Amino acid sequence: MNQYLIPANSKRSMLILGLFTPVDLIIVGIGGFITLMMMFIVDAETIQDIGIILTPLLISAAMVAPVPNHRNVWNLTANIYHYLSRRRTYYWKGWCMTSGEEASSEK
Repeated sequence: MNQYLIPANSKRSMLILGLFTPVDLIIVGIGGFITLMMMFIVDAETIQDIGIILTPLLISAAMVAPVPNHRNVWNLTANIYHYLSRRRTYYWKGWCMTSGEEASSEK
């Protein structure tokens, strides 16, 4: 009987620290770099300033956080972005619409 059992964590062994892909680390690195640059540019005097400075790092960390079904979270984030950033055209034709043509009652 040549039956092989594949361990449940075999795919995790291909990830960095068992959690992250190289793209995930690049995303966090870019967020950290932007945060680091903002630390030198912005003079943080209040808690709100600190929040603004940490925003890029927090967003990038939230994007790669190891949550269950994180690819679904990526897809949801992309859908929200596309919904908010694209022009929406709604086509509606109701009972009061005349197909774009004015009905002339003068004859």
